Amino acid sequence: MGRPIRTRRQATLASLAAELGVSRTTVSNAYNRPDQLSPELRKRVLDTARKLGYPGPDPVARSLRTRKAGAIGLLLTENLSYAFRDPAALGVLEGLALACEDAGVGVQLVPARPGEEDVATVHRAGVDGFVVYSVPDDDPHLNAVLQRPVPTVIIDQPVLSGVDRVAPDDAAAMTTLAYHLIELGHREIGVLCMRLSRDRNDGFASRDRQEKAHYHVQRTRLTTLAESFEAVGVDWSTVPVVERFEHTLDEGASAARQLLDANPQVTAIICTSDILALGALNEAQRRGLRVPADLSITGFDGIADAERAELTTVYQPVREKGRSAGNLLLDPTRRGQGNPLNQQIITLETELRIGKTSAPPRTAEQHWFGP
Repeated sequence: MGRPIRTRRQATLASLAAELGVSRTTVSNAYNRPDQLSPELRKRVLDTARKLGYPGPDPVARSLRTRKAGAIGLLLTENLSYAFRDPAALGVLEGLALACEDAGVGVQLVPARPGEEDVATVHRAGVDGFVVYSVPDDDPHLNAVLQRPVPTVIIDQPVLSGVDRVAPDDAAAMTTLAYHLIELGHREIGVLCMRLSRDRNDGFASRDRQEKAHYHVQRTRLTTLAESFEAVGVDWSTVPVVERFEHTLDEGASAARQLLDANPQVTAIICTSDILALGALNEAQRRGLRVPADLSITGFDGIADAERAELTTVYQPVREKGRSAGNLLLDPTRRGQGNPLNQQIITLETELRIGKTSAPPRTAEQHWFGP
């Protein structure tokens, strides 16, 4: 019969303090308040902890004691992979991470698939506050976040009274883009937009659907385009607007195909994101259309791929969005949410960057009807 295996008892904060001949507070400070110890003493504590196998203070116990999770939650109503796949979302996440690094806290992603009604992920999130990234105004996860007794900052949308928000001036930015095309002479236009509501629609969006969109940013951009072009005599009800639920290059290409098949007279396609615009460029190339000689295409966001493609687009500082939201949420002087008088709004600057994808429309003699 073999001898029983004897395991060494795991070191504790008390046993480590006894081994070092210091107080338990000193050991705790080595982990939680290193500025309270000399570098030499902290190194001795940590070296001895490694030798004895002490793993450090229990984070769960510390959280219960301090009532702080040491992390903020990023709510996005998309699949988790979206945060790492979409360039604009990735920029926001990077900026938020930078703010959290500066504050010494972590980031917890709280994803919720579009159409998902179960808000358990919000209730389970052990966070000290939420950054809500671009969700519709009727999303149940947003309501669940606002019911939590923690601060909240919204990036982009929706606009809620008393809740802090970081966003560009979408109306001003889209007005600048619209008048760029108007001054070039475009009147036969089409639009590709991101999803307008939580219900799926991959097709033409009626004006009623546009005006009742639950995604504030898309509604604002479309409303602004309508006002700008109607001011120069374009009947917006005749302008084809194609909506896509998913935000990918392939969906941008398929949306452009649907629009051009039904409206070959279009001389410019305005896209409410660079991803959709880059997809539209792919479709134009497939058709043999020359951009911008046969068709102008514009985007919105200013992502790196758009810059490489020399796309005419509205640049917005997406990384600064995340950083500003994180700094606002973590600001110790912040007085809380819910009171409109205390609401803080950070409006980020945008810039129209005119690339090589916009030009005056073709003449009637040059009219291209596609394959």
